[in-house]
Amino acid sequence: MFRLNAPRFVNIFHHCKSNFLKSLHRENMKPGCVGENDGLTFWLAKPEDYDDVMSISKDIYLGNDYLPHRYHEWMVEPDRVVILARRAGKLVALESGIVVDNGQTVVVEGLRVCPSERGHGLAGIIQAFCDNYMRNLYPSIKLKRMTRGDDPGPEKLSKFRLLARRSVLSLSGETESFDGFISALKAKPTSGEGAGAAHLALETEQQLRAVLLDPDVASRLQLPGGAVIQDWQPLQPMESNLAVLRRRNLTWFVGGGPPEKPAFASFYTPPYPVPYKGGAQRLNVDMYGTDEGLARGALLANLEKVRAELRGTVQMHVYMHGSVYESLRTFCQSDTGVQESRAKWEQLFLEKDL
Repeated sequence: MFRLNAPRFVNIFHHCKSNFLKSLHRENMKPGCVGENDGLTFWLAKPEDYDDVMSISKDIYLGNDYLPHRYHEWMVEPDRVVILARRAGKLVALESGIVVDNGQTVVVEGLRVCPSERGHGLAGIIQAFCDNYMRNLYPSIKLKRMTRGDDPGPEKLSKFRLLARRSVLSLSGETESFDGFISALKAKPTSGEGAGAAHLALETEQQLRAVLLDPDVASRLQLPGGAVIQDWQPLQPMESNLAVLRRRNLTWFVGGGPPEKPAFASFYTPPYPVPYKGGAQRLNVDMYGTDEGLARGALLANLEKVRAELRGTVQMHVYMHGSVYESLRTFCQSDTGVQESRAKWEQLFLEKDL
């Protein structure tokens, strides 16, 4: 006669009951709700959540927050997920991830927590949920990458691999001051190996492809962590990421060698509005290479090209290899109204296995 072991039966019963209740709970979750944990519910963001998201975004990044401008683009961007956390219906946190590097990497962006909830571990909770959600949605993901503009300290850094640090020069001025600023820079004497070298604008995707897909591009341009970091988003120089870069509508320059094998490369992201002092423009210029003369020429090339796009107060941030920072900072000193707006700071590029 078959006998069922009583303790084993009880364990099986409770396991089946637990799975049934979880299944029932999932069926009862509202559309758009993708999970819950620790009193929080997690939702896929929608365009109509914009006002709620802005309400928890006050004073983020010293008024240089990109999300007011990027949010609606994120809603339709391929391979991007934006997760919201709510407590009792109130929005309390957001994090986003975009899958890049041929499906191998998720780059996390936009993390923010409601001011009243900060300091209570909520950032860690939404990060852990997003990690699991993205891993289940995209099983090919192996790495999680992020950039940040503050040093979180050794304890938090120990959870990641620090791939690179970049120096950031921040300048601010009214649009009308940039004409004098550019003229002042052009009038300064130039010196150094790359001084006076022309910087060629890359007009076609074929030209950009030749530069970025060259096997030695990472070492020749000293790419941070082997990646191109565009507006804080790290991308490996590979075929699958060209579509992402194409969507950004970047203006590229190369100098210091043949166009397909330059010693220096740079680009600017089209200026976009930020909340700084009630409304300003943010201009990001990314530079790759270590020659001081080429760095100065690249900055001028970018400024001359972007000048017609500037409006109102401009917050300009130039990201570069640390070895050229002091030279470029000295080069940019003038009495034209465009002034350094922040002491030297750094962009950290971090990675962990997922």
